[in-house]
Amino acid sequence: MARSAASGAGQYRRIMLKLSGEALMGGANYGIEAETIQAVASEVERVHALGLEIALVIGGGNIYRGVRAATEGVERATGDYMGMLATVINALAMQNALEKIGVQTRVMSALEIHAIAEPYIRRRAMRHLEKGRIVIFAAGTGNPYFSTDTAAALRAAEIGAEVIFKATKVDGIYDSDPTVNPEAVRFDHLSYSEFIAKGLKVMDATAVTLCMENALPIMVFDLMCKGNIERAARGESLGTLVN
Repeated sequence: MARSAASGAGQYRRIMLKLSGEALMGGANYGIEAETIQAVASEVERVHALGLEIALVIGGGNIYRGVRAATEGVERATGDYMGMLATVINALAMQNALEKIGVQTRVMSALEIHAIAEPYIRRRAMRHLEKGRIVIFAAGTGNPYFSTDTAAALRAAEIGAEVIFKATKVDGIYDSDPTVNPEAVRFDHLSYSEFIAKGLKVMDATAVTLCMENALPIMVFDLMCKGNIERAARGESLGTLVN
C-alpha cells in the first residue's frame, strides 16, 4: 500500500519518472553536466517532499545508444548491453545528486552488479518506496532489444505506479518533430490506440502497448521548464496525456 500523500499533493501517490539520458547533458554534446543533474535532482526532491513515492528510469543515450552502435559495426545485442551499462552510470550519478541533498536513494539493476547496485527484486523495490526512498531502476529490462521506455512501463506496472511521467526536451507530443517543423501541432490528449496508429516516436509502441494493457496513463511534458515535475505530480494538466 502506498503511503498517503502529504497535504497539498495531487492525485498521485506512487509515480514512475522516465528521464532520457540526453536530458542530463545540459549544454554539453555528451556525458553528464553536473549543474543539470543537480537541478533535476532538486526538482525530484521537491516532489518527494510532497510525500509521493517516486521511482525513476533513466536512459543511456547521453553515453551510448545501442541502436546507433549497431550501424557502426557493433552487433545489436552487444550494443544494447553496452547501453544498459550506460544507464547504470546515469543511475549512480542521479543517486549521488539526490543523496547530496538528503534524499535516501537506492539503485536496483536488472543486471547483477553487486558492488554498486542492488539486484532488482520487485517486493524489495516496493518496500524501499514504502519507506520513503527513491528507487532508480537501472540496466533496462536486462534484455537486449527492449528500450528504457519499455523498462519504465514494465517496472511501473510491477510496482503499482499510478502514472508514468515522461520528461523530455519538448512540451508534449506533436504530430511531427517540432524542432524541424515549425508548423507541428501538439496534442493535449491521445488514446493509446491513437498514439500507436499515428506511429508517434516519443515513446516506443511496445511501452505504450504495455501501458494500455495495464491502464497506466502516460504524461509527456517538458523537463526543462522548472517546476513541471511538481506540477504534474500535483495533478495539473500539462503537456500531453496518453490514456
